[in-house]
Amino acid sequence: MKVICSSEESLYRPEAVRWRQRMEMMEPLGDTVVLLPCSMKKPYSNSKSHQKFRKLTRSFQELIVTSPFGICPRELENTFPIQSYDVSTTGSWSCDEIEETGKLIAKYCEGKNIVANLAGGYLESCEAYIDDFTNVCTDGRPTSADSLYNLRMELKNHERLNRMDKTLHGLRSIGKYQFGENGDKFIPDNVKTKGMYHKRILSNGVQLALLNKDYGLFRLNMAGGEILKNLRIHIVSIDFDLKTNTVFAPGIEKADHNIIPNDEVVVVRDDTVVGVGRAVMTGREMEECNNGIGVKLKHRLKR
Repeated sequence: MKVICSSEESLYRPEAVRWRQRMEMMEPLGDTVVLLPCSMKKPYSNSKSHQKFRKLTRSFQELIVTSPFGICPRELENTFPIQSYDVSTTGSWSCDEIEETGKLIAKYCEGKNIVANLAGGYLESCEAYIDDFTNVCTDGRPTSADSLYNLRMELKNHERLNRMDKTLHGLRSIGKYQFGENGDKFIPDNVKTKGMYHKRILSNGVQLALLNKDYGLFRLNMAGGEILKNLRIHIVSIDFDLKTNTVFAPGIEKADHNIIPNDEVVVVRDDTVVGVGRAVMTGREMEECNNGIGVKLKHRLKR
């Protein structure tokens, strides 16, 4: 599903506002952050410009600068809605765009070495809120031979990241984006992934979730539901025996108010996980409505 961002007012679309709120929770890996401009093609890695960048930057923490979403760490580029927004690129940014993006850059990069390959509004956002950074872009063209050469030479002075550390950090970043505060704890230290496209997320041989690459988000299994229950995240409490894969609002006693439609949730009865699935209502609506479907289950406990 395309998210159309055709004007400055797109800054205040619910998807963009929620994305920026979640980006405030994100933390980079390592001591160096490389700032790169966004691309028209999504996900960014599929674009010609980012294929050039990645030859030089894949071993570092990459941060894509964009509007109206502000920033996107490379590990989140496949998540909805950043993987499907459509925006007109003019190169000229408004004061509000510069402010919203600049504040996120400053928060994300605090205390880190910053290497930028930016021009235009992207660079203005960085300059407005960052005092100390190195910009390697020349002639306003991040993909020029000179800019890429400067980027290569500058990154020789910075420590590269371990591949396994990057993989673990990426999964935890997705968890934090999807589930909010403490969502990174959804991924244990011994996590393994299997699969060529969609990734099975495993711990001790048990599947916790499936990472759906079409949306870049986790789809819960029962074992993953147990972890979220212990973290007290996205819980829907019911007072009846589940006999179908549909949870109606009248049977819901309590629901996490952070839940919005399409969120992955855990259905609990008497402190036991009885199902995992996708929310149809917000958590508040589940508590207040006297009719309608609250949750559609993907897996449930069979008795």
